Amino acid sequence: MRVGTPGFVGVRLREAREARGLTLVALHDLVGVSAQSLSQYEAGRSSPSPHVLERISVAVNMPEHFFLLPERETRPSTIFARSMSSATKTARTRAERRFEWLRDVASYLSEFVAFPTPNFPDLGLPDDPLLLSDDEIEEAADAARRHWGMRDDPIANMVLLLENNGAIIARDKLGAETLDGLSEFVVEDGRPYIIVGTDKGSPVRWRFDAAHELGHMVLHANVAPEQLLRPETFKRIEEQAHRFAAAFLLPLASFGDDLSAVNLDAFRALKAKWKVSISAMIIRARHAGFLSEQTERSLWVNYSRRGWRRIEPYDETMQPEEPRLLRRAFDLVLSEGAQTPEDVLSRVALHANDVEALCGLPNGYLANFSPVSLLSSHRVPERQERPEDDAATPGQVIQLPVRRRTS
Repeated sequence: MRVGTPGFVGVRLREAREARGLTLVALHDLVGVSAQSLSQYEAGRSSPSPHVLERISVAVNMPEHFFLLPERETRPSTIFARSMSSATKTARTRAERRFEWLRDVASYLSEFVAFPTPNFPDLGLPDDPLLLSDDEIEEAADAARRHWGMRDDPIANMVLLLENNGAIIARDKLGAETLDGLSEFVVEDGRPYIIVGTDKGSPVRWRFDAAHELGHMVLHANVAPEQLLRPETFKRIEEQAHRFAAAFLLPLASFGDDLSAVNLDAFRALKAKWKVSISAMIIRARHAGFLSEQTERSLWVNYSRRGWRRIEPYDETMQPEEPRLLRRAFDLVLSEGAQTPEDVLSRVALHANDVEALCGLPNGYLANFSPVSLLSSHRVPERQERPEDDAATPGQVIQLPVRRRTS
């Protein structure tokens, strides 16, 4: 009589397989079990023997107790995925699985630390995105800045701005250059979750992607999942988030004052200040009426001649904006002794590499953690707040109070 694994949850096998971008046939090649048997495991009609489960665990690089976790509760959700229409189904599914893991890790950490309270504007915009005008999108970007008490200056750090207002953000390789990012407003805890894809791009591109996802949170918070299935609606939603990002990062009054001349050298000089790509500034200037259609065409011709479609000036010298919230939370939880690295991996039931990648932790952080090394190398150095710092990002350091667990 064949012996299975008590408590095995088939949908967890499917989750792990999809997160690794594997088909049943590919997993068969790795494990040596027929695709038909694997399909039966996933459907819950049978379960693997302990020996086979061990091979599966190794093949998908997941701890064995991951497959014993309860099935996830299904819930309606609207996940915005930039460029999803051109990505393969496998890549989309892989990214969404890792998105679930990000929420799992954040939920675990929230037992021990108090994340910043979500503070995102509710502008009462229509549920149907096709009813939004370009002028309303400009007004929404301005309203978001006013909501956070910001001036019309360049934003010091887009990622930190979002984190300080309660968003959970990760930078992650999504396994496809056609996926730039994902975002979702999770009703259960009232906060946005964002993954910025790093398979391609540059620091200014990733910064723009973060602003793009903010656009979805502000403009499309009430958009139903089925609306994204309509190509014309999906395309319009992406265009709107793109326009919001440009308006939020480049307020017309101050950006226009800085644009003293309409040529590539002028845009190049402004890139270092505004930390927005030259291509995005050209489009922004055109939408604002700062340059004619003919001038825009001339700019794009010269832009291509300079080789800037491949790489722009400063792309190789600017530093990416790294999320700090989850890393700071891990620093606190482990340094305070609330949990050990072993506790972490047991509770979240993920491989250490996945936890470290999603949370911006150094490779080997969990394996090599010690309070001594934390003090010397893992903490983000604090600096004095300066008057010119963005009002929404004081001191550039996220403060997280530790929650004391009651036994």
